Amino acid sequence: MREYSIPPLVRIPDSASLADVVFRRAKAEPQRVVLRRRGGDGRWQDVNAAQFAAEVTALAKMIIAAGIEPGDRVALMSRTRYEWTLADYAIWSAGAVCVPVYETSSARQVEWILSDSGARAIFTETPEHAGLVERIRGELPELGPVWPLTGLDALTAGSADGGAGSAQVSDETLEQRRGAHGAADLATIIYTSGTTGRPKGCELTHGNLLAGVRNAVDGVLPQLFETSGSSTLLFLPLAHSFARIIEIACLEAGAVLGHWPDARTVAEGLTQFRPSFLLAVPRVFEKVYTGAQQQAAASKAKSALFAAAADTAIAWSKAIDAPAGGRPGGPAAGRAGAAALRARHALFDRLVYSRLRAAVGGNVHYAISGGAPLGERLGHFFRGAGLEVLEGYGLTETSAAALVNRPARNKIGTVGLPLPGVSIKIGDDGEIMLRGDIVFAGYWHNEKATAEDLDADGWLHTGDIGALDEEGFLRVTGRKKDLIVTAGGKNVAPAVLEDQIRAHPLVSQCMVVGDGRPFIGCLITLDPEALDFWKQQHGKPADAAAADLAGDPDLRAELQAAIDEANQSVSRAESIRKFRVLASDFTEDTGHLTPSLKVKRHEVASDYAAEIEALYST
Repeated sequence: MREYSIPPLVRIPDSASLADVVFRRAKAEPQRVVLRRRGGDGRWQDVNAAQFAAEVTALAKMIIAAGIEPGDRVALMSRTRYEWTLADYAIWSAGAVCVPVYETSSARQVEWILSDSGARAIFTETPEHAGLVERIRGELPELGPVWPLTGLDALTAGSADGGAGSAQVSDETLEQRRGAHGAADLATIIYTSGTTGRPKGCELTHGNLLAGVRNAVDGVLPQLFETSGSSTLLFLPLAHSFARIIEIACLEAGAVLGHWPDARTVAEGLTQFRPSFLLAVPRVFEKVYTGAQQQAAASKAKSALFAAAADTAIAWSKAIDAPAGGRPGGPAAGRAGAAALRARHALFDRLVYSRLRAAVGGNVHYAISGGAPLGERLGHFFRGAGLEVLEGYGLTETSAAALVNRPARNKIGTVGLPLPGVSIKIGDDGEIMLRGDIVFAGYWHNEKATAEDLDADGWLHTGDIGALDEEGFLRVTGRKKDLIVTAGGKNVAPAVLEDQIRAHPLVSQCMVVGDGRPFIGCLITLDPEALDFWKQQHGKPADAAAADLAGDPDLRAELQAAIDEANQSVSRAESIRKFRVLASDFTEDTGHLTPSLKVKRHEVASDYAAEIEALYST
């Protein structure tokens, strides 16, 4: 199949805007809990629709009183927290455009985003953020106030030095501002990660975002967003479109939304908040699996138990997909085999799976995964353990989500079917192209880049390569620009190999190399926590660093096994022949990862040129 479309289930009215839901729900269901926020004492406090609307109103009036006009850009630099969502909706209510900035951004990145967008004001979370902005203010002639996200009550009331407060603006003025823009108007400018150069600002309208959300919530994922008690805890950065679209979906559907600022400590938040569904990237699921595996490795008996439980979960999940079965242990499995599988699964559910579900709060039934492939083994494992992971696919340019698997049609190993209203086409060179109301308006002040990615017929050329199966499910196999051409002329998509190697507990990051070389090689970085555990299990010195163990035969044998398994998915000409373990990990601070944790291939290749050369000279 080369092209597939699903008609829209929901059409967005021309007058619709993202802020409408705040005031509509406050009027219809003022006491309905729409968010929960964590207080300074660590307790979660309910926020009902009336309270949220009152806070949005006060902050929007303050924004207007400060001189922000309709269409002006207001930046937002913060970790994921309640005030992020509050400011987001206040900016929209004031008729302005929100420009997210990652809280980890460097001064140069912040300067580029604020100057390119022409931001008139910015909300910052910490004094350090505010200080960074003040240091570059001389390069930002259009920038006005820098507002702290903490202490918003004082801001909206007006400060002692005569700052603009909400009391200066009438309800009628706010209503006029909110009603003056509609679906075609710009809602946000989200800057891309910039793996290959300066970030570009994606212009997303109110209609873009609402088309994706309403078609997904009503037509594809009502089990997640619209069932009684639906809730989620956001811990991914709201500056990224993936988390942002879930924020909007929760407000639109009425699912209770919570925030957690640090993904590294989210285990604590999950057990407190007890969400009904999760949003995460594959690395989070890999960590959950690895953590459970490491706990079980305390003894040979427990390790064997976990291995058997994992195999049973995978078998259970695969049986669901068996053509003649329709359920685990169906007719295709045979009566005796079906009974044995059910018995093993029931036993391991008590001993293993229930504990894994408890680790993510005990109430999660579904999770949405995106940003990178999850891998079929992990997908089957989690479904078999009672936590169904629905993989999806999209770009910032498609308002985050374009395709997703459904609870009733989850084809593990794919990123699902198009959302209603989305068309997909595979080009002659394998490139994935998308069209629909979710596709962005263009790149801010960059007509050349817009013309390169968005053709005259409205097709977005994603730069990704993939294939559609006979039912319209998409498999993504890599990036066009990342294709490696060996000296022998073989085209190699590195993502096919990298995603599988990265699934190994010891591996943090990896990058396949070999452009113009005689064979394919690979650079590998180690996960510090997994390495510490591995050293204990294998009798290695506790203070041994990755550099000290790079040549260790036990470590290399473990990594070689992961590479051998990955090599099974490609031809011999595409397989990895050699690898090197690097002394340090790729991080955002080192400049090797984007804020959304994608590897900056050019920077890695430049900084580790000597290590790459060594692969081919030894």
